[in-house]
Amino acid sequence: MRHRKRQFLLLAALLVTGCDPAPGGGSDGTGYDAGIGSDIGTGIDALERQLELERHERLVLLKSEPGSTLAEFSTDGCSGGLTIGWEYLAGKIENFQKQHGTQPAWEHCCVAHDRRYHRGGPSKATASGSFDLRRQADLELRACVGETGTVRAPLLSEEYGLSVGQVMTLYDTIAELMYRAVRIGGVPCSGLPWRWGYGWPVCN
Repeated sequence: MRHRKRQFLLLAALLVTGCDPAPGGGSDGTGYDAGIGSDIGTGIDALERQLELERHERLVLLKSEPGSTLAEFSTDGCSGGLTIGWEYLAGKIENFQKQHGTQPAWEHCCVAHDRRYHRGGPSKATASGSFDLRRQADLELRACVGETGTVRAPLLSEEYGLSVGQVMTLYDTIAELMYRAVRIGGVPCSGLPWRWGYGWPVCN
């Protein structure tokens, strides 16, 4: 059992460090209490909108330019080396692949998020609408990772001798870190390969 706990801690370290630079037990069932910090959240949203809107305006213009076309969809799974690191552990640690697979349990969340980011919203979306759509995509990523934790927590709890609450705490932390990472690192027209609207040409 001690060996298994060490494996779990190693996995936890990978998850925390694997997020891009930069839910479970809440009253609404997602692990996030909407009543806590709502005023702070509103202020952050207003600041993000103010800082980011000009970039969305540039993306909207780019989409309307003659000859500007959307590239074929591509994805690296969960960015920041998370998928690559997971595959490495699956090949190096005994029983890891059997217990956790060769990809993160929430790989589907990352791919769905990439699909939204690739297109960057409808071609005729306004800059404000584009901002709202990016935030919604990021919120859905966070919720999806949390929902994956809800499904897997009983199994992982039994496997590693931890409480369901301890497992969910890890998943809640990862979901929040991933959300914060994409909010900071996913702004449009940054030139980064994971930017909002990365399927379109790089903004001038």
